[in-house]
This record gives sequence, C-alpha cells and structure tokens, in this order.
Amino acid sequence: MPVGLREPENLEAVDGVRLSALHAGIKADPRRDDLVLIEAAEGSALAAVFTRNRFCAAPVTVAREHLARTVDGRRFLLINSGNANAGTGQPGLSAARASCAALASLSGDEAASVLPFSTGVIGEPLPLERIAGALPALYESLSADAWPVAARGLMTTDTLPKGASRQVEIDGRRVTLTGICKGSGMIRPDMATMLAFVATDAAVDPARLQHLLQQAVDASFNAITVDGDTSTNDACVLIATGRSGVGIDGTEADFVEALNELFLQLAQSIVRDGEGATKFVEVRVEGAASAEDARAIAYTVAHSPLVKTAVFASDPNWGRILAAVGRAPIERLDIDRVDLYLGDVRLIHKGEPDPDYREERGQAVMDREDILIRILLRAGDASARIWTSDLSYDYVKINAEYRS
Repeated sequence: MPVGLREPENLEAVDGVRLSALHAGIKADPRRDDLVLIEAAEGSALAAVFTRNRFCAAPVTVAREHLARTVDGRRFLLINSGNANAGTGQPGLSAARASCAALASLSGDEAASVLPFSTGVIGEPLPLERIAGALPALYESLSADAWPVAARGLMTTDTLPKGASRQVEIDGRRVTLTGICKGSGMIRPDMATMLAFVATDAAVDPARLQHLLQQAVDASFNAITVDGDTSTNDACVLIATGRSGVGIDGTEADFVEALNELFLQLAQSIVRDGEGATKFVEVRVEGAASAEDARAIAYTVAHSPLVKTAVFASDPNWGRILAAVGRAPIERLDIDRVDLYLGDVRLIHKGEPDPDYREERGQAVMDREDILIRILLRAGDASARIWTSDLSYDYVKINAEYRS
C-alpha cells in the first residue's frame, strides 16, 4: 500500500485544456485505460524536459522534434501506457510519428502539433493499429473535467492515480494550476519523472515558462529516487494557456510558490507510491561545502540497499547510514565535524557516538511511516533534500513478475 497517499480529489479544470482517456487494447486488462489525450488551446505556450538516458524512447525523440517546431493552432499530448516504445529502433520512431499523423488527420492540425509519450515495457513494438483505431473515440470524448480519468490512464505499476491542484489570486484574478503524473519504479529521474503533465491558465512566454519548469523540476522530480534507475521515457510538460488573462513574468511570488508546491507534491506522491514502499524517507544534508557535495551524500544514503532495507525493517542500525556518508563521492569530508540524526534524535556528534543516545529513541523514529535522516557536515552553507522509499520484499516481487 502507498505510504500516506490518497487518490486525488478536486482536480480543478484549467481553462484551455481538455483531456480524455480510454482502453485501446495496449494493456491486457480491458478495465484499465491505456491511451490518454491532452489538448492545449490555440495560443498556449509549452515547455518540457526529457530524460537524459541515451537509450531514450522513440516518443521522446519525436516529442523533442515537434516541440521545437513553431505550430499555429492547438497542441496535443498523446500518451500511451503499457508500452514504452523504447529500444525499438527505426520502427519505433516510425510508429511514434505515425500515431501523431493519425491524430493530426483526425483533428485537422499538422502532425508537429502532436507530442507523443509512452510508458510501459521496453523493447516491444508499439501497437499502432490499436492506437489509431481508438483515436476517434478518444478525440470525441475530450473534456475539461477529465483530469482524474487521464491520471488513471497513465498508470502502470502505480497503485493510485496521482494529481494535485493549486489556485492563487493575482491582481484580483484567480489563476489555476493542475497536474498529473505517473511513476512508481525505475525512479531516479535525470530531468523529471517518468511522466508528468502540468497546466495553468496563466499567460507565460515560452522562455520564461521553460525557466520556471526547470526550477520546479530541480527541486522536486530531480530530488526523488525509489531505486536509482533513470527511465528511457522520462518527460515533464508544463502548459500555459493564458486563458485567465493574468500575465506571469516570473516575479509573482505567489504563482512561483504555488507552482513549486504543486511539483513537489506530485514528485513526493511518486515516492509514497514507490514499488513495494512501506516508508517515506527524507534525507537532508546541511552545512555542505557545495550543493554538489550535499546532493552526492544525500543520494549515496538514499540509494544504499543496506540503509533502505534497514528502513524497511524499522531497524535503527545507524552504522549503515554512517558508512554511506563516509563513502559518498566527494573530495573532502571532515568526520570530526559530522552530526547524524534520526528525526530529532542525535546519533553521532562530531564524528563520535552521542553519549545521550539510547536505542529505544532511535527505534521510536524508525517505527514511523515518515522518517527524516539528517546529516550535518559543518563544512559550508550548502544543503540538499532528497526523498526516497525503503526496499521491501514486494519491490523484488513486483519487478521479478513485471512481464508475467
């Protein structure tokens, strides 16, 4: 079961965005939707970040190409789950492009107006005929209120759909932000998450939108890990329709804060629904010589199988955390200045066991579902926060049986 996560409620419609989802036959279970369409109204600005995995999926390549093209009219995001269309070579690229062309011929737009996205099993041909056959019904069912349906259509090993909304008042007018995402395993993003789509009715020029997206991603989707694996299909898109009439130049603190909060909630929902997760863990590094050092230490702890299995067992075996800190790939670490905490319980003070520490105090922290591991270095002013999950029996089972 996911850790402290519930199905999203009250996902607010965003003026200028319509969505739909249905079962196209990509997934075997006819009760599970596997094809999603998102329409952004004419005049919308789009920004995106994609995986840095060199074996990036065919839809990533095509989406990048189409996003770089100037398009008059609407934009469409065509998303399928159950098939990654990755590791499929030239046939995969052809299938991704053909799916865009099929939708464009239906909508009357050009093929470059369609950005394709896929998630699922790697190395299998995209079932283009099934997708093309489902497009007329998918297009006809577009609705402004279909965010929950679309969120469910993105799911693969996710146990719950993931989404969130924010609304802020700017110059007396309401601005809405809503987003959905999917991800549960193969999560150590190197740009964003497996798939995330966020929209606002604010007006933002494309360059500013890209800047705001990158800022939000770096503090959210680029700060989570479940298993240390970066997907071939990672993509995150931010849409600004401008329909509210409120212009954003990036200095509006309320808007930026709402955007960043929304991204963080979505990113943390992925960790809380990590495959087999029973714990939600924040690794916080403070007083580092540089941001790079802080992140390197945090990720070393978050990726340690021994730390993650101890967390699963609720075992306050702090020696595993200490060992992970000590092997982090940074140039200098003065162990005589390091403090280590579980929650508010100090385990190590200036490199030595805290004389006031008692096992039962550490155990009380480890028994919680939400756990904080805090590392104080006293080497500078930089800090980092990484969110991760434990490593359970179910993680192995889910991934061992993924294709069965």
